[in-house]
Amino acid sequence: MIRKLLMTLLLSSSLATAQAEEVLLDRIVALVNDDVVLASALANEMQTVQRELAQRNVRMPPEDQLQRQVLERLILQTLQLNVAERRGIRVDSATLDAAVRRVADRNGLSLTAFRDALEAEGLDMAQFREQLRREIILSRLRQRVMRERVDVTDQEIDQFLERNRVGEPEYALSQILIGLPEAASADAIDTARSEAEAVLQRLQDGESFARVAAAVSDARNALEGGDLGWRAASELPDVVADALADLPVGAVTPILRTSAGFLIYELRDRRRTDERMIEQARLRHILIRTNAIVTDMDARLRLESLRERILAGSAFGDLARANSDDPTTATSGGELGWVNPANLPQSYREAISTLQPGELSEPFQTQTGWHLAEVMDRRERNAGASIAREEATEAIRQRKAEEETELWLRELREEAYVEIRLGGR
Repeated sequence: MIRKLLMTLLLSSSLATAQAEEVLLDRIVALVNDDVVLASALANEMQTVQRELAQRNVRMPPEDQLQRQVLERLILQTLQLNVAERRGIRVDSATLDAAVRRVADRNGLSLTAFRDALEAEGLDMAQFREQLRREIILSRLRQRVMRERVDVTDQEIDQFLERNRVGEPEYALSQILIGLPEAASADAIDTARSEAEAVLQRLQDGESFARVAAAVSDARNALEGGDLGWRAASELPDVVADALADLPVGAVTPILRTSAGFLIYELRDRRRTDERMIEQARLRHILIRTNAIVTDMDARLRLESLRERILAGSAFGDLARANSDDPTTATSGGELGWVNPANLPQSYREAISTLQPGELSEPFQTQTGWHLAEVMDRRERNAGASIAREEATEAIRQRKAEEETELWLRELREEAYVEIRLGGR
């Protein structure tokens, strides 16, 4: 009897120890409003970032600095996901399945081979799908917020068009941002300027721009080494474009002041284009809107049925006229005409990105509803006068959205209750 009781106590003690270790592993490292960031999430994100920096041959920042940057990314991600949930922004399984297939296709892999490649990187498909789901939600949220916060006036478009875009320079850039809130106090501005001066000194002393960006930048792309890719001069704030005009390739700008804070740029390369060729797609689609009666599942299943009928030989135009909820295109068999894919919603753009002429998309969702699209043809054309105004609007909007997104994220962060509990605090 005593031996049995001892065995029970030993078993209970072992279970308690295991549970305590599990709790310790998943201790809270940050409180974010009513949500939390767990140590396991921070550890996973640290591994991901370290792997990405290693792949780009960026020397690792000190671990404490990198951990702070990664935790800040998770805090901002948590805040954005909470906003997205309140706004009803979600990604259904069908959309996520299609996104996974597109990623696999872009890498030239089957789904099975793609799963194996993920496992070789230490990830499983469930982790990848969750990461992709968050990225899609955050992208949709930022697009929606920027539509609300960014306006482009006719005067701005006219001024843009007066600056001849033909032959304008394009820059391969990296950036470091020392951020400032709106209406920052004089002390806050002085502190941020001192931080920027210290950063510039590190760069002038020869430290890698990507390493410093990963360690200290407040920009969204900090953990990508500040990489902005290629940007046309017209897509940049005037103060930045002016600083880059005569800057040698490989050099860094002085400290520049914008509405987002203090910025330093590295000019990695420069090119000039005499023609701006764009790809256009001739599209037609069938739209099913959701409402109190028609659910997302109803709309998707209905489009899947229509897709099967088209593949079996039914005429797309006839089915569009009979079924599409888009009043502007239904009567013409769903035809949208020639479209610049860059101007389409991201989910629409992704759904048609790999389609060849004559191919049908899978059903996909935008804010308008559920779509089935066909690429009828593709072509390239010079961005002439017929689309210059449209391109000008998009370039201005993109330029303004870059700064406005940083300001919006800073507002989210400053208005939130955040308590950091690193180091067991």
